[in-house]
Amino acid sequence: MIDINTATADELDTVDCLKGHGFEIIRYREERGSFTDIRQLNEVPGLSGKVDRAAPLTVTTDRARNS
Repeated sequence: MIDINTATADELDTVDCLKGHGFEIIRYREERGSFTDIRQLNEVPGLSGKVDRAAPLTVTTDRARNS
């Protein structure tokens, strides 16, 4: 599983439905803060409707990282 809040652009690009969008995901994360839900990837330019729900992705929130 790849955590979209901690993964590098190269790691994100290894997921088929995200391939070529790693940089945009990182930029979105840096500008708006951590993701709280996988569905937020649809807000990343170029990804709307392309994220496969079966993709090996996870989201670790700040609360989960601090516990």
